[in-house]
Parts: sequence; structure tokens; C-alpha cells
Amino acid sequence: MSENQWPDDGIELGRRARIAWSATLEALPAGTPVIGEVIGRQPFGVFLRIDGVPDAVGLAEITAMPHGAELPQMGARVRGEVLRHTEHNHQVTITLDEWGPTGR
Repeated sequence: MSENQWPDDGIELGRRARIAWSATLEALPAGTPVIGEVIGRQPFGVFLRIDGVPDAVGLAEITAMPHGAELPQMGARVRGEVLRHTEHNHQVTITLDEWGPTGR
């Protein structure tokens, strides 16, 4: 992994995520397919801005990767599925289907 980065607007994004939490839960139940853009990278995963739900904060946690694989780069478009919701920090946990371009 080449660089770690928090989302540029992290504090404001967190505030908006807290305010929109009820709407996020309604829009993104577990099992919902999502597409989003990588807006932050950390050793434990990537933060996503989810298409259609701009105030939601997605976190694709990475617990294992194939040998030689890297986390998606900043700005990459990824596809995944909502795994669960984390109430205490208003995040939507995403499991990634693919780490490359989505074609959108």
C-alpha cells in the first residue's frame, strides 16, 4: 500500500453522516449493492463516498488480501455490498466485490 490518507473533508463528512444516519439506514440496508469512490485510505481499509447517498460514509474493511494485491487508490471507483452498519461512528461497512474500475 503506497499511501494512507483521511478524507479531505473528514470532520464535515462525519457531521453530515451523523445528521443523515436515519436516512442512510433506510437507503442502505444490509445486502444493498453499492458503487462508490475511494475518498480515504488507511492500513485497515478504504473510506468510500457512496453513489446516490452522498452523506453516507462507507468503510471497506480489509482483513485479508491476495499476495501482492493493494488497496484501491484514491479516486478509484469500486463495487461492493453493504455488510452492516456501525452506529457509534455512523459508518456503513462495505464488502468489496472488485477493486478495479466499475465501468461507470
